[in-house]
Amino acid sequence: MRGVLILISCLLSWAVTAQNRKLVWADEFNYTGMPDTARWSYDTGGHGWGNNEKQYYTDARPANVSVGNGLLTIHVNKEDYKGNKYTSARVLSKYKGDWKYGRIEVRAKLPKGRGIWPAIWMLPTDWKYGGWPESGEIDIMEYVGYLPDSLFSTVHTGTYNHAIGTHKPGGIAKPEVTDGFHVYVMEWTPDKIRMGVDDNLYYEFVNEKKTFNEWPFDQRFHLLLNVAVGGNWGGKEGIDDSIFPQKMEVDYVRVYQ
Repeated sequence: MRGVLILISCLLSWAVTAQNRKLVWADEFNYTGMPDTARWSYDTGGHGWGNNEKQYYTDARPANVSVGNGLLTIHVNKEDYKGNKYTSARVLSKYKGDWKYGRIEVRAKLPKGRGIWPAIWMLPTDWKYGGWPESGEIDIMEYVGYLPDSLFSTVHTGTYNHAIGTHKPGGIAKPEVTDGFHVYVMEWTPDKIRMGVDDNLYYEFVNEKKTFNEWPFDQRFHLLLNVAVGGNWGGKEGIDDSIFPQKMEVDYVRVYQ
């Protein structure tokens, strides 16, 4: 019973936190056309992105990104494009939405199928402590299609990162997660980073109060939304070409401080 009470307390504090903060940035996608250029820009290219990914991220190409019916949609296609076999989009808020601390909520419906790798995540805007991973990375949500009932979150720092096998990931079983919309949430304070889905908190990374090698998260970060194809993790069990086209739909992005 004590464990149940602790869990209920955690869920209540997780849900109430947003009510005590002010909405400082948002996109409800209640317009039609392309993503709002006052809020979003693009990373482009097809060079593997450090993970042997197979897609080409295009620049404001309607075949890969659009807004309509209240949704931002990232379209993932199997097609020959500038030397790559797949196309997708990677939209980001850099220099248009950059924050130090706060709560981010993204309501989204994920793509599915073996080889697909959507992510909702954050990178440092100023890279004060050096290149990756010294300046940090925050992975709010990652999903890989060959593990269809699981979600993952993690952070990367100089001390804790997957390149040297010291990262501290978290995950949650979420059966049929791709069948509908879910709210992916991050809470970031000077003391800890917490992440979860809907009302379920499942990840916590605590500031050890040592150096930037353990905690570079005292600088501003920006948000990225993308869908990769293949790669070291997403393509670990190959790519099923029969699943395409795929899409990730985003209902809203809200940032509170």
